[in-house]
Amino acid sequence: MTVTPIDPAWLAAFDAELLYLFAIDHQDAGMDAFLLGCYADLPPREAALAFGSDYDLERDDALWPRPCVPV
Repeated sequence: MTVTPIDPAWLAAFDAELLYLFAIDHQDAGMDAFLLGCYADLPPREAALAFGSDYDLERDDALWPRPCVPV
Protein backbone atom coordinates (compact mmCIF):
# COMPACT_ATOMS: atom_id res chain seq x y z
CA MET A 1 0.00 0.00 0.00
CA THR A 2 1.32 3.44 -0.95
CA VAL A 3 0.64 6.38 1.35
CA THR A 4 0.38 9.77 -0.34
CA PRO A 5 2.67 12.34 1.29
CA ILE A 6 0.77 15.03 3.18
CA ASP A 7 1.49 18.64 2.27
CA PRO A 8 3.02 20.31 5.37
CA ALA A 9 1.09 23.56 4.73
CA TRP A 10 -2.21 21.63 4.53
CA LEU A 11 -1.35 19.71 7.71
CA ALA A 12 -0.56 22.93 9.61
CA ALA A 13 -3.87 24.47 8.48
CA PHE A 14 -5.75 21.24 9.30
CA ASP A 15 -4.22 21.18 12.80
CA ALA A 16 -5.16 24.84 13.28
CA GLU A 17 -8.77 24.05 12.36
CA LEU A 18 -8.85 20.98 14.63
CA LEU A 19 -7.49 23.08 17.49
CA TYR A 20 -10.04 25.81 16.88
CA LEU A 21 -13.01 23.48 16.52
CA PHE A 22 -12.20 20.57 18.82
CA ALA A 23 -9.21 21.65 20.96
CA ILE A 24 -7.05 18.78 19.61
CA ASP A 25 -4.54 18.35 16.81
CA HIS A 26 -4.03 15.34 14.53
CA GLN A 27 -1.53 13.77 16.94
CA ASP A 28 -3.96 14.10 19.87
CA ALA A 29 -6.57 12.42 17.67
CA GLY A 30 -4.21 9.53 16.91
CA MET A 31 -4.29 10.13 13.17
CA ASP A 32 -1.64 8.30 11.15
CA ALA A 33 -0.53 9.02 7.58
CA PHE A 34 -3.20 6.73 6.13
CA LEU A 35 -6.04 8.41 8.02
CA LEU A 36 -4.71 11.88 7.18
CA GLY A 37 -4.67 10.85 3.54
CA CYS A 38 -8.39 10.07 3.74
CA TYR A 39 -9.09 13.77 4.40
CA ALA A 40 -6.20 15.43 2.52
CA ASP A 41 -8.26 15.98 -0.64
CA LEU A 42 -10.53 18.41 1.25
CA PRO A 43 -9.74 21.99 2.26
CA PRO A 44 -8.42 22.04 5.87
CA ARG A 45 -11.60 23.39 7.50
CA GLU A 46 -13.87 20.97 5.65
CA ALA A 47 -11.47 18.13 6.50
CA ALA A 48 -11.54 19.03 10.20
CA LEU A 49 -15.33 19.22 10.22
CA ALA A 50 -15.61 15.91 8.33
CA PHE A 51 -13.18 14.20 10.71
CA GLY A 52 -15.07 15.57 13.71
CA SER A 53 -18.35 14.35 12.27
CA ASP A 54 -16.97 10.91 11.36
CA TYR A 55 -15.61 10.38 14.87
CA ASP A 56 -18.37 12.18 16.82
CA LEU A 57 -16.06 14.81 18.28
CA GLU A 58 -17.68 17.49 20.42
CA ARG A 59 -17.13 21.05 19.29
CA ASP A 60 -14.91 23.03 21.63
CA ASP A 61 -17.69 25.57 22.15
CA ALA A 62 -20.49 23.01 22.52
CA LEU A 63 -20.53 23.16 26.33
CA TRP A 64 -18.95 26.53 26.96
CA PRO A 65 -19.80 29.35 24.58
CA ARG A 66 -16.89 31.51 23.51
CA PRO A 67 -16.63 34.90 25.25
CA CYS A 68 -18.39 37.77 23.50
CA VAL A 69 -20.57 35.39 21.48
CA PRO A 70 -24.30 35.72 22.10
CA VAL A 71 -25.93 32.53 23.29
